Amino acid sequence: MFVISIFGGLAYNLRVMRGNLIAVLRSQYVETARAKGLSERTVIMRHAVPNALHPLVAYQGVVLPYMLAGEIEVAIVLTIPTVVPLMVDSMLDQDIYETATTLLLLAAILLIGNLLADITLAWLDPRVRLA
Repeated sequence: MFVISIFGGLAYNLRVMRGNLIAVLRSQYVETARAKGLSERTVIMRHAVPNALHPLVAYQGVVLPYMLAGEIEVAIVLTIPTVVPLMVDSMLDQDIYETATTLLLLAAILLIGNLLADITLAWLDPRVRLA
């Protein structure tokens, strides 16, 4: 079950990366790199892939809380204590403080994920820097 949930997320990421890479390979600077005589591997790895990673890295920063919270089906089947079943149980018990704490935890993880995504984007592309 856990492997199936990994493949679902991986399939989405591969589709996004493939679409971005196809769009980037049609760009003018990629054609210029090919015209310079660079090998196709060099063109793809040094010019196309870093620019195709931008939307994927930004998306991973947003889904970080969901990745850390785990899949609810996997957590229930394998009886793994994660944040999502804890939040569901606290809502069913109408425990306001526990529900608010888990939501605050997920919000903090979302902020950390976005910060890590921004730092990674700045590291990947020198054009994305703090002004």
